Amino acid sequence: MTSDRLISIPITPQAQLIASWQEHAAHLTSLSPVSGQQLQQESPDAHWMLVRDDRELVARCSLWWNATPPLEDHRVGAIGHYGAVDAPAGEQLLHHACQELSDRGCTIAIGPMNGNTWRSYRLICDRGSEPIFFLEPNNPEDWPRHFTAQQFTPIAQYSSAVNTDLSQSDPRLERVRDRLEKLGIHIRNLEIEHFETELQRIYTIASVSFRQNFLYTPISAEEFIAQYQKIRPYLRPEFIPIATHRDQPIGFLFALPDWLEAERDPAIHTIIIKTVAVLPGRQYAGLGNLFVAQCQETAKEMGYTRAIHALMHDANPSRNLSDRYAKTIRRYALFAKPLNP
Repeated sequence: MTSDRLISIPITPQAQLIASWQEHAAHLTSLSPVSGQQLQQESPDAHWMLVRDDRELVARCSLWWNATPPLEDHRVGAIGHYGAVDAPAGEQLLHHACQELSDRGCTIAIGPMNGNTWRSYRLICDRGSEPIFFLEPNNPEDWPRHFTAQQFTPIAQYSSAVNTDLSQSDPRLERVRDRLEKLGIHIRNLEIEHFETELQRIYTIASVSFRQNFLYTPISAEEFIAQYQKIRPYLRPEFIPIATHRDQPIGFLFALPDWLEAERDPAIHTIIIKTVAVLPGRQYAGLGNLFVAQCQETAKEMGYTRAIHALMHDANPSRNLSDRYAKTIRRYALFAKPLNP
């Protein structure tokens, strides 16, 4: 006869968090626990573990109810750091998480999302046949069903697509290029030797360009820079163009090689286009399309044969841009459930 027990890890103060995490997580088997360092960095308001027979970690999640993204008239509660070894464990923990968020006054639970959309969020719902690419979220096939079994439904859907013909071009982009050049807009590659300064410039674009994105939440420049510092060794400056106008940054594209491909093949054939951001304004129309076309052209010249357009919101204009070149290979969803506080 098994016995399941819910354990709450104290989040503050920091010393108590680390001590409690080490006490409860160090000896557990089955599911890997969230690290104490990640809990510190992403600052949830609560962290819960479902432990079986005092030795197996069978489900875990963190909860955020302060500083969560805005959504209409709701008070959002976020469920992140989610993991479960089976459906009964996952559903039990999600039921408990929703009750906790309701008790805190939340009117809707959204997950999986580690507090906001700058961090890890979404689940793969339709895997397709393509292998996982570098920096792509991954999850067991049954995790979406854990959420739907607890009356969660998709609140946002996303997709990734692949372009297998990097020689494709849009003749209209020459007119865009000429118009932008006449305006004095200059496009250059990221200067990796001034990486932190360059990230500051990219942050000023992203913090404005993303404001209209679904569930947008502002973050500090320090957190933004820390996220990108982790992947600095994997970056190629020629895949990160930055556009400036009157010496001010106005747009960027962020792409990098698919380093996971190197585990299957000695050569990397695929680049991943992760982010395209341009400041609002009619004068900058077409700059995002030009970024993508130039990135794919550069990749082709360097011997790459494919480009993945990664993790696009179905309602985002980037989908229209991608549809000109690419075919959908994967689908994802973010789930939500109304609560009764």
